[in-house]
Amino acid sequence: MEQAVVRKSGDFFHSYVSCVHKDYLNFSSFIQSLPSRFDQGEGKVIYKGRNELREFHYEGKDLVVKSFCKPHLINRFVYGLFRSSKAQRSFEYAELFLDAGILTPQPIGYYTERLGFLFTRSYYVCLKSECPYTYRDFKKHDFPRLKEILKAIAETTARMHEKGYWHKDYSAGNILFRDDREQIEVEVIDLNRMAFGPIDREKGCRNFERLPSSNEQLTIIAETYAQIRGFDPKICFQLMRQYIDLEEQRRAKK
Repeated sequence: MEQAVVRKSGDFFHSYVSCVHKDYLNFSSFIQSLPSRFDQGEGKVIYKGRNELREFHYEGKDLVVKSFCKPHLINRFVYGLFRSSKAQRSFEYAELFLDAGILTPQPIGYYTERLGFLFTRSYYVCLKSECPYTYRDFKKHDFPRLKEILKAIAETTARMHEKGYWHKDYSAGNILFRDDREQIEVEVIDLNRMAFGPIDREKGCRNFERLPSSNEQLTIIAETYAQIRGFDPKICFQLMRQYIDLEEQRRAKK
């Protein structure tokens, strides 16, 4: 990993891996102190569910730290020995996206901890995004540049798919944007669950299933996406509409 410095420490009974981006080496001690900072309740909690997000201000930077929940016993063994942690994948996939010209908040580093063969906890650190909105905000606000925003989201998704990147949690909360500059900026977050490989028309259109849209909005998305990927826009619209409606029906039954 040329973009980062990785440090390993401890013994068989208690070990950890700390990684920091080469441009943010002054954050090394902060990353290594994350377990104690969370235990002591430091930082501003911005989300708490299975995972937890907290904001910190450190070395003049606003940071977001994601603490991943402890997995069940079998996965603790798998992550302990065979599989990269979600925090590590978040960092590596963010680097992959940025190298491909797909925006995501700047990754700073990650920390993982292990007791014996068992994985215990992990943390991912990135700069706080400057994007004030998510896709969810279409329901709350009227955006004068709505068409441009939708086109930018479709373009970002098309670039991801052209690269073979398929976001497994491509939901309204994981697409951020800002419209206060000449060019709309779109960022994609929560990258720890990705699939890689060729993405055909049907699979690509299915990736929009958790992005509720009116027919007018979806027409803009489908036409932009289809143009970039060389697909028929009418078929893309039909597939996207079908997958979105099926997803909404599934959620309504819960």
